[in-house]
Amino acid sequence: MSEFSYDVGLDNFEAAVLQASREVPVVVDFWAPWCQPCQTLTPLLEKLAEEYGGRFRLAKVNADDYPEIAQQFGVRSIPTVKVVFDGRLVDEFTGALPEGELRAFLDRLTPSPAEPLRAEAAALVAEGRREEALACLVEASRLDPANEAVRLDGAELLIELGRGDEARALLASDFVHEVERAEALKKRLELAAVKIDTAALDARLAANADDHAARLERSRALAGAGKYREALEDALEVVRRDRFYDEGAGRKAMLELFALLGGSEQHDDLVREYRRALSTALN
Repeated sequence: MSEFSYDVGLDNFEAAVLQASREVPVVVDFWAPWCQPCQTLTPLLEKLAEEYGGRFRLAKVNADDYPEIAQQFGVRSIPTVKVVFDGRLVDEFTGALPEGELRAFLDRLTPSPAEPLRAEAAALVAEGRREEALACLVEASRLDPANEAVRLDGAELLIELGRGDEARALLASDFVHEVERAEALKKRLELAAVKIDTAALDARLAANADDHAARLERSRALAGAGKYREALEDALEVVRRDRFYDEGAGRKAMLELFALLGGSEQHDDLVREYRRALSTALN
């Protein structure tokens, strides 16, 4: 029992469900002690109620003890979840959902208070105003400390600003829902720490445009410096000149760069553009 999760019966239904729903969505969980799926769903809902920190309330109704409430909501089987907001039924599902689907369901009902600031930060990044964007993300993280996307947006910005130690500290925390993006950013951070003499590589390529090893090394250096278009272009040029070089090293380098940029909306268009270009070069 907590301020976010509580049992509900006939005596407190009005206050705990209907009145509470005037402030936040109330997730009404109909369960019974004999119901095996309920033993999975209810603890998960309790955990998420705590994690979401008041973005919704969890009202647990024992359908065996209070069949009147179950009948009022048209419950035919359990577990059944009904969502009441502003005194009205707004959503529902039956059965035990996996945690990922349950989170997606709750996120639709209870958008994070950090999302408007996250959108504002993305717009500022598009305008090149990265320091202001970072300030927005700091505030967004204060409003919703569990929001992994906000933390990763911040880490990505810190990498672009050359503040690797701060980015590394952010990425050291646990990520449960954004694992792939977190790993991609860790690899970008590692790449940014590698210093490569591009002038020497430029000279090698000026002397021999088919020095594919130099071109791929320069691609890696450019990626480390955050010049992703130039890095992709170098890797693609190797594919165009010799798609079979070193067992398809040019194609592999491009795929690694796609993975490196995965999950970052600001690079989605760039990745799509070069995926098409790679497909064209290979066909």
